[in-house]
Amino acid sequence: MENADPSARRDLEAWLDRLVPADDPAFEHTLEGPDDMPSHIKMALTRTSETIPFAASRLLLGTWQGIFLWEHRRAPQTRHGVVTVLGE
Repeated sequence: MENADPSARRDLEAWLDRLVPADDPAFEHTLEGPDDMPSHIKMALTRTSETIPFAASRLLLGTWQGIFLWEHRRAPQTRHGVVTVLGE
């Protein structure tokens, strides 16, 4: 996803918040708060893994590409990333 202009990420997040708003009275699954079900839906709509080529110890990202972890919950969460390297 584009990472050079931070407004692209802000616009995407704002659009998803409009698409799947917290506090929607139609959601039953709210045990962990009003953003509980919206976070599950947003996760289903966004990727959870990525394949990125690299060479000479560098990621081969283009001018406009970036990698970031997007947290869909309001409260901070502890997350762990896993990197798997395939190849020679």
